[in-house]
Amino acid sequence: MKTTAGGVDLAARVQEAKARLDAHVREIIEWHFSPETGCPFWLEFASRLVWSPRKEIRCFEDLKKFPPFQDDWLRGGPVRRWVPKGLTGRPVYIFETGGTTGVPKSRVAIEDFRIDYEMFSETLPEEYFPRGANWLMLGPSGPRRLRLAVEHLCQYRGGICFCVDLDPRWVIKLIKRGRMQELEMYKAHVIEQAITVLNAGHDIRCMFATPKLLEALAQELENRGTSVKGMGITGIFAGGTEFTPQYTRFAMEELLGEGVYMTPTYGNTLMGLAGSKPVTAEEGYKITYYAPQPRAVIEVVSFDDNNRVVDYGQTGRVRLTTLTRETFIPGFLERDEGERELPYQKYPWDGISGVRPFRQFAATTAVGVY
Repeated sequence: MKTTAGGVDLAARVQEAKARLDAHVREIIEWHFSPETGCPFWLEFASRLVWSPRKEIRCFEDLKKFPPFQDDWLRGGPVRRWVPKGLTGRPVYIFETGGTTGVPKSRVAIEDFRIDYEMFSETLPEEYFPRGANWLMLGPSGPRRLRLAVEHLCQYRGGICFCVDLDPRWVIKLIKRGRMQELEMYKAHVIEQAITVLNAGHDIRCMFATPKLLEALAQELENRGTSVKGMGITGIFAGGTEFTPQYTRFAMEELLGEGVYMTPTYGNTLMGLAGSKPVTAEEGYKITYYAPQPRAVIEVVSFDDNNRVVDYGQTGRVRLTTLTRETFIPGFLERDEGERELPYQKYPWDGISGVRPFRQFAATTAVGVY
């Protein structure tokens, strides 16, 4: 395997990370398939197998022994079949994804969303995301993980989080019906909520925003004779597949300007948050994401063979494996594709760049609607 800057040191760190992942896989398999602590769904699933996961899954590669994970398994109830026996009695959250038409996919959660965002917190530069600062959550609300997760991130860092109301399912319906004027009215309504909060004297220094809402906010503030920085914002945590190099350059150089730090992220309800390498003009604003191993693993796999990881620099579909005590999901094929990237010092495992909608779904998927 090729190495990046750091040479032998990086190669050693890659091997250490692989060993740590394999050990974590064994621990998670033992937890979810043990009669004492296991998840009812996986215990029942294992009862129909002719092999034993507890005996035969010894490393990450062994997870290929499982059949393809079907996302319909996450639709509908009873959702308690996903709560491990070892966590019985703990308060359970339900986070939904999808659901514009039909039954949404659901993930049970107890502490994972807090752990994921506490880990992410350690990647934020204090200069721009000062501890104790208040935050604005400018993104989807309702039964989605993001609102509670960003709120916890803010609280974990000692601040108070202010939120807006936003229903992305309504936005998608407006788009599908061609009601673009109503869509713009709804977006203006969301931005008006945000500006009202920013003008209310709450001393907000940090915020989460989606790409489209960040752009709309910046433009509306400019129309009012000020800017994101002028409102006191110094750090922006943003997420979405719209983070192309072109958008990132535009946001950093034109929308935000000097003195405001933006950190792109790639994440979802099943994975948590994938951090990125520092985005620089020298590298053409390229964004490379790294999953939060060993709790989640991203692989870039062949379109023709979902069990074959593509070569570095090649394009493939995203295959996600979730490995926490709350949730075990092996080999989930995401609706995204991208290019496989080399490990680097901070994240000594494979990364992904150019994240975008999977080509077979791109024409029918509404992306970045909010």
